[in-house]
Amino acid sequence: MKGGPAQVDPVTHLAPIRAPGRAARLMAAGVPRRVDWVLLLAVAALSLLGTLLVWASTLGHVDQAEAATFVERHLINLGIGFVGCLLVASVDYRKPRAYAPIVFVVAAVGLALVLTPLGAVVNGSRSWIVIGGFQAQPGEVAKIGLILGVGMLLGEPRDGERAPTTRDVLASLVALAVPMGLILAQPDLGTAMVLGVIYLSMLTLSGAPVRWVIGLIGCGLLAAGSVWWFGLLKSYQLARFATFIDPAADPRGAGYNANQAIIAIGSGGLHGTGLFKGEQTSGRFVPEQHTDFIFTVAGEELGFIGGVLIIGLLGAVIWRVLRIAARCEQPYGRLVCVGVAAWLTFQSFINIGMTLGIMPITGLPLPFVSYGGTAAIAQLVAVGLVLGIHARDRGFE
Repeated sequence: MKGGPAQVDPVTHLAPIRAPGRAARLMAAGVPRRVDWVLLLAVAALSLLGTLLVWASTLGHVDQAEAATFVERHLINLGIGFVGCLLVASVDYRKPRAYAPIVFVVAAVGLALVLTPLGAVVNGSRSWIVIGGFQAQPGEVAKIGLILGVGMLLGEPRDGERAPTTRDVLASLVALAVPMGLILAQPDLGTAMVLGVIYLSMLTLSGAPVRWVIGLIGCGLLAAGSVWWFGLLKSYQLARFATFIDPAADPRGAGYNANQAIIAIGSGGLHGTGLFKGEQTSGRFVPEQHTDFIFTVAGEELGFIGGVLIIGLLGAVIWRVLRIAARCEQPYGRLVCVGVAAWLTFQSFINIGMTLGIMPITGLPLPFVSYGGTAAIAQLVAVGLVLGIHARDRGFE
């Protein structure tokens, strides 16, 4: 009888093992067979450190209640991101591939809406959509859309082909040109550079002819030179490059952020001043510390050791993603992992480099550490894509 006691076997005197119920089967089906725990735990550790640093960076600027609100929002964003990460990782990675055109179109529409009155200007760039109290940055969605789209176009050669054809490369260039053009119209050079690096990395490792890679690099250099020669950069962008070349030229103006960032990191020494005890942080000398300059909080309050810890964890994440890419049997999965690795590597290098004075200020957040909504969620979903590939690609069997 349903729900009654199990009948005992008259020979073995043991109750038979019941078949799992429907709920248990559904839960088991959603758990990947293989989980890269090093990758997942490294991302979780970075998110935890980031939450502490966001708290420290806002506590000295506002009252405790408002600082707690920042942390609560950050935790909510992380919660949404981790749920998205696990959901994407729990399904066959070919399912997100099927939705690549939809993600791409949604990102393109969002980027177009940014240029309408719905868009908001932040730090000289119109990169946000603001509707009521809701804010979103379509450029972050565009990174995932580009990775999925280019992976689909270059990672699935036609019958009889082992590498992308000229038609495949041209189609992928169109997929790059749409979001790139809309982002440059904002203008958001930081996000545009990330898209360019993602695409170039995926193209290089897709097996496409080398002439395409060399030609694109040449076109990129020519375009950069033309932008500079014809004076197409905004005044604040020119000021950022000028202060990168000579940070001491305008220490109270355009070079203020870079100089204060270096002072904050240098004042931390080996062990740091201690969490919530940084004078530069509590005095609000470095602007945007909870987002673009979050690494300065780590450098001042956690010191050299804390900075190395964050860099080490980021290195572990990138290493695991590249390791998964190297072992992928399917070209599509390999290219998706390469795109995610290029995204995280380039953005981490630029963010940390600008706080150390070795790269110009671009406004790119530090992956998994900086305060953010759309950016944090998009990065965690990207990790979910990699985990899903690791769980189901036949190269790991």
